Amino acid sequence: MIVFRYDKTFDGLLCVVFEAYNRKIFPEKLLGLNDIEPLFTSEVYIITTQREPATRVWKGLRKKLSVRAFNMIMYAWLSELENTDELLLRLIKKIFDNKDSIETNFADIDLLETQKIALKVSKEKMYLQQFARFQKTADDIYVAPLSPVYNALPLSLAYFKDRFADQKWIVYDTKRQYGFYYDLKSVVEITLDNDLNLPNGQLDESIMSEDEKLFQQLWKSYFKSVTIKERINLKLHRQHMPKRFWKYMPEKQ
Repeated sequence: MIVFRYDKTFDGLLCVVFEAYNRKIFPEKLLGLNDIEPLFTSEVYIITTQREPATRVWKGLRKKLSVRAFNMIMYAWLSELENTDELLLRLIKKIFDNKDSIETNFADIDLLETQKIALKVSKEKMYLQQFARFQKTADDIYVAPLSPVYNALPLSLAYFKDRFADQKWIVYDTKRQYGFYYDLKSVVEITLDNDLNLPNGQLDESIMSEDEKLFQQLWKSYFKSVTIKERINLKLHRQHMPKRFWKYMPEKQ
């Protein structure tokens, strides 16, 4: 068995593709730098992530694919599902090896599986945009903690920047412990040393602005007043608003 080791980044995967064609050897297994090798491993290659080869492969894919298919690969990667890198490696090889586009080859198992995964990530992106709830801190920064199943937060940045362009905000993935901060000019990735102070998914009142406490209470009152108890359907409610988001939503407290 031929094994390629790399740093498990997307640029690293692109370098794997580059090295596979350069060496004319395609791996049967992809491992992280510290993963245990499987039995019967015959050859091991360590792939170093470099910008130039990664960029060459990325540009090559853009020439071969439509925008939709091009985005599909990134969406699938952000799923973080096990063995997705091996799935994408097989698909990318087919893309480069075929003169004609394989985008409509719905008999291809790897293409169908990639589309299936990308659709799940796209749905998670939609959920983040729908159910993000910003809470105002005492220093006038709006914070939206989230815990998505897939690493879809980067895909939602354009929406948040356009929708909330006139205020400073942080969207933070509490599951992966990183987020993005918007300072009215640009968006930068951040990591908080002590993570967010989120008892039960809500900001601690010690760092919450006085206005926020009032608006949360008003929002809860409004939500309660428009609820028709006789028409409550919890099963349908959970279907349209996954329960994992409830702890970050003031109206659900």
